[in-house]
Amino acid sequence: MISIIDYDAGNIKSVEKAVEYLGEACVITRDRDEILSCDKVILPGVGSFGDAMARLKEFGLDRTIYDVADKGIPFLGICLGLQLLYESSDESPGISGLGILKGRILRIPDAPGLKIPHMGWNCLDIKEGATLFKGVEDNPYVYFVHSYYLKADNEEEVAATTDYSVRIHASVERDNIYACQFHPEKSSSVGLKILDNFIKLR
Repeated sequence: MISIIDYDAGNIKSVEKAVEYLGEACVITRDRDEILSCDKVILPGVGSFGDAMARLKEFGLDRTIYDVADKGIPFLGICLGLQLLYESSDESPGISGLGILKGRILRIPDAPGLKIPHMGWNCLDIKEGATLFKGVEDNPYVYFVHSYYLKADNEEEVAATTDYSVRIHASVERDNIYACQFHPEKSSSVGLKILDNFIKLR
């Protein structure tokens, strides 16, 4: 059973549909005991960093996520769910993120011919041996929707990168923590393979 954390963020239903399409049972919940009883946990999301942190704290989900990390339960952050794992974001100055991983969320720099927010398909450069990308073709295209990007402190945790005005850390892996800036649930067969790899983690 997979728990999809409900903190009133957008895009939760599309993640649920993708997980169910892959044949895995899932539950959308903010109940701490239910989340911790599941085999795996997903934190999806589209929206503002500051508002999202406020909701996580309002529902006590920040503490629940720390417990998930500490217990070694496989955890996947998607889009805003990746950004919230880090320490801070240019989008919401003065608001602390969860700080489970070290790094900053920065605004994508303006560049000639590039629109912000970045909305569309971009090619990934995948690190050899990255767990989420097992069996995924080289240089796959995945779907992004974001104005802010991750610059991780530890390059060893970076599983995939892309380029859009700047080098973007597009996916990270550390211990039981996995995260993608892009939307696997909207990334066709490639995205489904990434989600399936997460589902099959032991």
